[in-house]
Amino acid sequence: MTESASGITFRLLDGPTAAEHVDELRDLHAEVYADPPYRQTAAFAERFRVQRRQPGFVLAEARSGDYLVGYAAGMPLRPSTSWWRELTTPLPEDDTAEHPGRTFALTELLVRAAWRRQGIGRGLHDLILAGRLEERATAVVLPSASPAQHAFQAWGWRKIARRREPDNASPVSDVLVLGLPIGRARW
Repeated sequence: MTESASGITFRLLDGPTAAEHVDELRDLHAEVYADPPYRQTAAFAERFRVQRRQPGFVLAEARSGDYLVGYAAGMPLRPSTSWWRELTTPLPEDDTAEHPGRTFALTELLVRAAWRRQGIGRGLHDLILAGRLEERATAVVLPSASPAQHAFQAWGWRKIARRREPDNASPVSDVLVLGLPIGRARW
């Protein structure tokens, strides 16, 4: 557990420990995704239940006292992942082939609106990726989510593709990658 100069406490949780906070996480998720350009997704509970059980799942939380102000979550991709299947333009097999230890997927990075622009997102980002042993990290960000796009670009992420979820009702998202350890070249 670490504390920032602003009194925000950052902590890493494994899947079983994160599950103890599912109601807070769901509420924060609903609050953040209620604002444009996002659309509310009712699938949070099921997606979180599946992800938190994956080997290597980790959740970084940021709190002001006992109040949850943000979190980031992710897990290593498995060789059989569907992460690369819904690309709008195919990438070379060298970019999409997975093996144990290749890619960490940053699946969520959320900060309450009133707590943004205080370095909390960057703190969560750095905490969840610090010490990762994978070669790279990947994330998806909506092209219209300008603050998130700018933040990821400033943190060294690079867009390599776009993807659409299989239901075709979902908007297209940018697929980003970052070399690990944080900022290492190649990706």
